[in-house]
Parts: sequence; C-alpha cells; structure tokens
Amino acid sequence: MAQKRDYYEVLGVDKNASEDDIKKAYRRIAIKYHPDRNPGNKDAEEKFKEAAEAYDVLHDPQKRQQYDQFGFDGPAGMGGFGGFGGGGFSMDDIFSMFGDVFGGRGGFSGFGGFGGGQRQPAQHRGSDLRLKVRLDLQEIASGVTKKFKVKKDVTCSHCHGTGAEHGSGTETCPTCHGSGVVTRTTKSLFGMMQTQSVCPTCQGEGTILKNKCKECGGKGIVKGEEVVEINIPAGVAEGMVVNVPGKGNAGIHNGITGDIQVFIEEEPNDTFIRDGHNLIYNLLLDFPTAALGGTAEVPTVDGSKLKIKIEPGTQPGKTLRLRDKGLPMVQGYGRETGDLIVNISVYVPKTLSKEEKKALEKMQESDNFKGDIATKKSIFDKFRNYFS
Repeated sequence: MAQKRDYYEVLGVDKNASEDDIKKAYRRIAIKYHPDRNPGNKDAEEKFKEAAEAYDVLHDPQKRQQYDQFGFDGPAGMGGFGGFGGGGFSMDDIFSMFGDVFGGRGGFSGFGGFGGGQRQPAQHRGSDLRLKVRLDLQEIASGVTKKFKVKKDVTCSHCHGTGAEHGSGTETCPTCHGSGVVTRTTKSLFGMMQTQSVCPTCQGEGTILKNKCKECGGKGIVKGEEVVEINIPAGVAEGMVVNVPGKGNAGIHNGITGDIQVFIEEEPNDTFIRDGHNLIYNLLLDFPTAALGGTAEVPTVDGSKLKIKIEPGTQPGKTLRLRDKGLPMVQGYGRETGDLIVNISVYVPKTLSKEEKKALEKMQESDNFKGDIATKKSIFDKFRNYFS
C-alpha cells in the first residue's frame, strides 16, 4: 500500500495557508485531474481523489487543527484521517465537494455528467448535534460511558420517514424530469462548460410527494428525543472532540442520520497537575526524612498508592519519574502511557519547641549544615576570578 502524502504537500500549500489559499489550490488541482477531462486515466482519478481528501480535512478548521496536532492518526471520529477522516466518501461526495468549490455541480460538457455515470437521487443528511461533557481525571484515565437524553429530529412513525401519506406515493418531478438537477451551459476558459445545481422543486430527489404526511408535513421527520450512550475513550483532553456517528438528527425522507460531536471539558484536580499525558505530584517531605532517607507514599490516578525510596540528603526541587503511571494516549497514539513525575519539597515548620530550637541551633554550628553556603561562595569566587 502506497504511503499517504502530507495533505499540505498534496495541495501544494504551506501550513500557514489561509482558507482561501487552500480553496484556490484545490480548485486548480481538481480542474487539472477532473475525470471528465481525463477519461480512463486512473492516475488522474487517484490524484483527483487525493486532492479531495486533502481539501476535506484542511478546509474544515476543526479537522485541520486535529490533523496539525496528530497527523493521519488524529482523533477525527476517533478513527484517524485516512479515507476522508473515516467518513467513507464516494465519488458522488467528491463531486458534490467539487461543485461547492465551483458554485455548481462542476460537470464538464461532453462527458455525460460525472465520469459518465448516472446521477443517483439525492439522499439528505440530518444535521449534527453538539454536546459538552465534563470529566474528572479518573474518568479520563480509564475512559467512561455517559448517557444523555437528547432532543432531536427523529423518523416520523406515521409515514415511516417517507413523508407521504399512506398509499399516496410519489411522482416524477416536473421541473427536472426525475434527474434531481437542473443544468446550465456557460462559456469558460475550457470551452463550453455545463454546471448543474440541485433542483429547487424536489431538492435533488427526482420525485415529489403526491400527498404529504399529515404528521410531519412531508419531511419524514418529527421532533423527539432519545437516550444516547456515548463511549469516551481514555486519554482525552480539554478541547478534544469525540465524534459519534449516526446519533444526530435524522435526515428527511429516510436520509442519512447526522452525528453527535462531543466536546471535552476537564475538571481541575486537587492532587495532580496534568502536563499532556504526564501527571505531576508535589510530595512534601519532612526534614528528617529528606536528610536521613527513608520511604514515602505517592498516590496514583487510579486511587492506589506507591511506596518510593527517598535517598539520604534529598534536596528540595528534586524530581522522580515513575514510568507509565500517567494518563493513557488516545487509542495508543505514540507511547501508550505517560509518566507520573514526583516533585519533592521539604516542609519547614513555622513554630518550634524549645528543645527543637536548641537542637537546630546546635546543628547550625556544624559545617555539614553550611554546605550550600560554602558551595555558593566557592562558585562565586571562581566566577569573579575568571573576569579579574
């Protein structure tokens, strides 16, 4: 299998390209490799598809941001970007995109529509829904299933989504005569060019209803609600979007159901500081343990505790790294699990008893407790002598 090319490379733009630059680049490549201009040329067809895939990702701000951050293994739909972000685009979808860029359906004259194929009736897609979910660190670490009661468009039970009253059916659209499109011929740089747009009478279906359903008014959908279970994978982060296919609004006339886009919000945690997929824990040691050494307990994100060894003479600011005790990566992208980083601080009591004060004053007289001061003075002397 051939290695996929970077989307920016495919369109010939840099990573700072504007949306207009991306559209212009795609338009140029799409014209060059359009199947109607390259009949039977498989190489041109593949380049046409490749450009459409790149444009599909880069012209969408959300997909582009995730692609820039994660590459082809990004979480768009939690399935990566390969093959139009996992969306399963057909050639009809690509031509529809091509038409959106050019302001029409984009068929060149002399080739019978798109690639010589028969145009299929339009299938309407329901709109997407957006939800926000707020997760704590434990839910992020393990993944979680959330239930939502969602108000949305659902299929009309009276007409079963057809939009037609029982027994009435449909008839051929008088405007487009069943094709679903209306065609206009114009003169262009490439000669005579046919542009097709969706029929305004039947909205691309090629047929119209004889009698509209009395419950849904002919749309095939009504307002309703559904309890939806959404699986949030482990390792997600603030601002990430999890796409749930087929759980959005129903499409009119038994069309394609939209998706639900779940926006992740993260609750602050009192124990850990998150740094990507690493976790930071501030461990406060008492002075005797820091000086003499010993053991200490460190909490983990799953609720258990780990015992760690404290070396004698441990200094404030020292860090210990506990491998694979952090957060998992989304779908195992890169290294599978982050680390737990223990940042050591030493507690200094604010008040002392007489006995404690005497003991510390005695220790203060020892040169062993002046090591840092002597070291700093020695370094300063060396620095001063270097410039003298």
